Amino acid sequence: MRTIARLPAGPASLAAVCLGVLAAPSAYAQDSEALQLSPSIAAPGATVTVNTTACGKGGHGTGDAESLGADEFDLAPGARKEVAVGTFTVPDDTGPGNYAVDVLCDNGKEATGDLVVQTHGQSPSGHVKSGVGGSVGPDTSQIAAGVAVLAAAAAGGTWLLRRRASGAQG
Repeated sequence: MRTIARLPAGPASLAAVCLGVLAAPSAYAQDSEALQLSPSIAAPGATVTVNTTACGKGGHGTGDAESLGADEFDLAPGARKEVAVGTFTVPDDTGPGNYAVDVLCDNGKEATGDLVVQTHGQSPSGHVKSGVGGSVGPDTSQIAAGVAVLAAAAAGGTWLLRRRASGAQG
């Protein structure tokens, strides 16, 4: 007789609770919406376009880019009526870094986003620190060791399959 494995109620209940917690909206997400900046990485002197759906259909708002030294800017309905759009210019004396840009809509909702400012000629340098390997180049001794392990596994697997096949016939 075949036994059927049953999932205990404890793990199933835990899974259901976890899914419910992940699916529940957070209060913070309702208070503040994302602000889209284009470009999201800009140089001093660049014009940045800001858009959001937080202001609602036909909505207006006021943008605040004072963290990087820019003046306030207005948002008005764009080509798509549910999106409010505005622009500002990154001041020429803005240093490199991350800067917060905020919008307060006439309907009381807020939207926030980050602008990365890079100076002219600034480019990434050095090794990539991603936490998964390096960017220096291949290590031939590690490659050779990996090939040897794969060859040994293939030889061992072939030997086992032939041994089983010859034992099954007799």
